[in-house]
Amino acid sequence: MKHKTQQRKALMECLHEARGPLSPAEILWFSREKVPSLGIATVYRNLKLLVEEGFVAELQVPGQGSYYEPADMDHHHHFQCRNCKQLFCIPGCPPGITSLAPEGFKLDGHEIFLYGRCSECTQ
Repeated sequence: MKHKTQQRKALMECLHEARGPLSPAEILWFSREKVPSLGIATVYRNLKLLVEEGFVAELQVPGQGSYYEPADMDHHHHFQCRNCKQLFCIPGCPPGITSLAPEGFKLDGHEIFLYGRCSECTQ
């Protein structure tokens, strides 16, 4: 990290402590515990820099915009609760996923989103 400011440190701690990817608004809410004066513009500005520097990964959630998580995580996929909209990380990868690409195509990567209801919302 080029400039390890108090704000960036708070954002990174927030992302590492989270159960899954977070929206900028969620990052702001959690990070304000450490930096009460933090504003949403500062969150966006620092997230952009942290993504550019390779410390944070940006995840595009269909119909909902960007969510963020630490870039140093092992390969994984995501589950989104349709009720509370929270995102969860699913470790690992289904075997044979690369064989789903059409014949003659070169696969560069993949991302799987599962949808349903989380354990809290099914109670």
